[in-house]
Amino acid sequence: MGHVVIATWTAKPGEADRIRAILAELTPGNRAEPKMVRFQAQISDTDPNTFVLYEHYTDASGYQDHRATEAFQQRVLGEALPLLAHRTVETFSTVDG
Repeated sequence: MGHVVIATWTAKPGEADRIRAILAELTPGNRAEPKMVRFQAQISDTDPNTFVLYEHYTDASGYQDHRATEAFQQRVLGEALPLLAHRTVETFSTVDG
């Protein structure tokens, strides 16, 4: 069964461009992780401060591995989170047929 994470980030006023740049820099490395099936960051068409991250891993351990990477620790936790006004993270299991 796959493991999906959907995170919604709302940038603080004036920080959307910095968030967008961080996500653009992180995307290639995220997509190259061994247990990553799909990673895609989106920006809202109606609110330029709102981002949605879709992350699909082969299993839950892939998400744990992702969170342990240096890039996640430094760029997401260290740089991006302080620029956010709000953040939600939801996890899902895929329905396999």
